[in-house]
Amino acid sequence: MLPPELPPMPALTRAEGELIDHYLEVVDLLGRINPARPGDTYRGLRAAQALVSKATALREALALMHQRGEHEVHAPTLARALRVLDGERRAARVALPSDSDS
Repeated sequence: MLPPELPPMPALTRAEGELIDHYLEVVDLLGRINPARPGDTYRGLRAAQALVSKATALREALALMHQRGEHEVHAPTLARALRVLDGERRAARVALPSDSDS
């Protein structure tokens, strides 16, 4: 059985693509650090150490967008890109799990 076909990725500027990529990297790391989720402290420590450089890359992507005159975030387009890249599931790991998940 073939997996369901993903919707097409929306057209993004290079800077928007970098913003999305770096944002999801930060989200993934925050999900690994989330103290409400099971895991060991070493994994959280490694994720926290990596978070510094990933957050810097995210800041630089936003600064580049601003320097290039991209002053508005096109939220609907970027939200579609996040959905195609499984952003909802990835971001859910940052949230507090429900009581039934504990």
